[in-house]
Amino acid sequence: MYFGPVSTTADELSAPGFLQLVADGHRWQILTELGRSDRRVGELTELVGRPQNLVSYHLAELRKAGLVSARRSSADGRDTYYRVDLIRCRNLLSSVTDALHPGLGPGDQPREPPAAAQGRTPVVLFLCTGNSARSQMAEALVVHRSGGAVDARSAGSHPKPLHSHAVQVMAERGIDIAGNPTKHLKRFARSRFDRVITLCDKVREICPELPGNPPAVHWSMADPAADGAGDEDPYQAFERTADELEVRIELLIGELARPHPRRAHAH
Repeated sequence: MYFGPVSTTADELSAPGFLQLVADGHRWQILTELGRSDRRVGELTELVGRPQNLVSYHLAELRKAGLVSARRSSADGRDTYYRVDLIRCRNLLSSVTDALHPGLGPGDQPREPPAAAQGRTPVVLFLCTGNSARSQMAEALVVHRSGGAVDARSAGSHPKPLHSHAVQVMAERGIDIAGNPTKHLKRFARSRFDRVITLCDKVREICPELPGNPPAVHWSMADPAADGAGDEDPYQAFERTADELEVRIELLIGELARPHPRRAHAH
């Protein structure tokens, strides 16, 4: 069912406005697909099963409301990756509950550790180009933030030395990665993982099939070394990357804490 156009901006979005915005089935499906992986508009068109102009319209409305953002692909400048702001969605859903009745609270029970939920320790593989920053930071953050309940590995298509800024930004978060080696993705060609997450648009295009066909997720993130090249303080790009990874990884750990049917997504 379609409820007509929604022109609410991000600053104006209220609880009823949020409900109206996501009431359309196709718009909701776009949000749920983006909740699993960053996507290009062509991929969303195929997943939703609707014409590209309609998908683009819904994306524009979701972007206007501050629920979805866009980033130009570093692999092909003609492409754009879309991602959903899950924290904003969570806050808006909470505002809906508060607006309905102030006595209502979260209905979830306390979260089980991922290992207890699945009967074993889930393992995540992070991939980027150099394995010198993004994937190394993600690997360390998963292990640290989950208390070791989730294991992680990282690799790159063209490994290069660990970046000193990556070491420093992790040290500021109480995590030591100074001695971590960089690795080629071929090293894990026969390994099994519960999730494979590409952090680089270029690596996503060449990511190999792995044993067990683990769910493939893409987080379209700029290379902080390249992103910070023109900044007055290049270190800020690494701080932004760490901040974004912390948010995404918090949600990833929460997802792995809940057993559900594995769903593989095409690269």
